[in-house]
Amino acid sequence: MRMFPVSSLIVSLIIVVQIISPLHAADKFREISRLDSPQAVQAAVTFGGFVFAVNNREIAKYNRKTGEFMGLSSGDAIHLNSGFVWKKQILCAHSNYPKIPERSQVMALNPVSMKLKSWHDFYDYGGSLTWIVRRGNRWLCNFARYGDANEDTFLVEFDNDFQERFRWKYPPDLIARLGNYSLSGGVWYQDRLLVTGHDEQEIYVLKIPRKGNTLEFHQTIDVPFTGQGISVDSTGKGLVGINRAKRQVIFIR
Repeated sequence: MRMFPVSSLIVSLIIVVQIISPLHAADKFREISRLDSPQAVQAAVTFGGFVFAVNNREIAKYNRKTGEFMGLSSGDAIHLNSGFVWKKQILCAHSNYPKIPERSQVMALNPVSMKLKSWHDFYDYGGSLTWIVRRGNRWLCNFARYGDANEDTFLVEFDNDFQERFRWKYPPDLIARLGNYSLSGGVWYQDRLLVTGHDEQEIYVLKIPRKGNTLEFHQTIDVPFTGQGISVDSTGKGLVGINRAKRQVIFIR
């Protein structure tokens, strides 16, 4: 009988566990705190000692520790979505939903002056932009479709000049969970893509495939968020989302 070194067997077992295990600790998220905000309609994002609650047309700033209201954004917006901190500004997905033809763009919020302005315009890209995040040195952007067309929602990877590099569609078993709505939020977290729908208190864990154009659906995680936009907490620990009905920002780890 051929014998293998114990060290080789241990390494092999570790590799197997890593391949089949779910998203690290993501299935153990627990609620840390909540903050009331009338603007907690579309998303929430943190930056330093502040929390920003997003509704369709404006963004509210709060002191993270005290919950004190610090001000509202200025600048025109129609349908803001989730936010992402990038180089000391907050980038918000924005569209003219439900108008046709569709127009998607990224709006940038200066968190000090609270001025909101256009940062990048996609024009009519085939869907409504609902979130933008970084994955390494590339951008990941989700363009949502609704109703009977929500199966056509797609994810695009862009380079730093916003030239499209790859495009993926979502698996049918995930789309089936969304009803007439689409994917409202997304983050790149622990080497996986976490996305949220419109209403359900769930996060869907996806993996970008090595081959093919369909994302891999790995698991569903129960969370207190009621869909909508989410973001990675700027402290580096956990996520931030909202309960739309209660108008609350929710922190989980």
